[in-house]
Amino acid sequence: MFESRIYLASRSPRRRELLAQAGIRFDLLLLRGAPREDREVDESWLAGETPEVYVQRVARAKAVFGVQLLLPRSLPPRPVLAADTTLDLDGEVIGKPRDAQDAVDILSRLAGRGHRVLTAIAVAHQQRVEHRLSVSEVRMRPLTMEEIRRYVHSGEPMDKAGAYGIQGRAALFIEEIRGSYSGIAGLPLCETGLLLREFGLPL
Repeated sequence: MFESRIYLASRSPRRRELLAQAGIRFDLLLLRGAPREDREVDESWLAGETPEVYVQRVARAKAVFGVQLLLPRSLPPRPVLAADTTLDLDGEVIGKPRDAQDAVDILSRLAGRGHRVLTAIAVAHQQRVEHRLSVSEVRMRPLTMEEIRRYVHSGEPMDKAGAYGIQGRAALFIEEIRGSYSGIAGLPLCETGLLLREFGLPL
C-alpha cells in the first residue's frame, strides 16, 4: 500500500492549517534554517526572472533540498511538498517585508489597486520533481496611513509575502479576488491535491 503521508517542507503555519483542512496527512520537514540561510535554496530575485519563473524556481529548490535531507536524517522516503508565494506588482517581485517600514511602504503601494498573488507548489520524490503554479488577482481598497500603520503594528504582515495575510486582519482591506483563496493564503489546495494524486496519494 502506498505510504499516505507526505513531508511538508515549510515553516508556514498557514500551510500546515490548509493541509490539515484538506485531510492530507503530513510530517514537518524543516530545512536547516530559514530558506534564505540555505545555499541550496536561493530566494534572491535573479536578473531577468519574471515573477512566474522566480516563484516556481524557489518552490522546486525547496522540494529538491527537502528530499536531499531525508537520508542524512534517517527518514523514510516519502514525497516532499514545498511551496513559495510572492506578489507580482507591475512585473516586480514583492516578497516578505524586511522590517516595519518596508511593510508600510509595500502596503502603501498596494492600497487602492490590483496585484497578482503567485503561489508555486512542488512535489519531489526520489528523482522525480513536478510543480504547479496558482495565479490569483487581488484588489485592495484605498487605505489611510493610520490603517496601514495600525495593521503593521499588529505584527501580522512581517512574515507574509506582500506584507498582508488575507486570512487575517487584512481581510478587511480586500475588495475583490479572482482565483484561489487558498492559493492567496499560501497553498492552493486544488492544485496541491491534484499534484499529490499524480504521486499516488489516495486522496
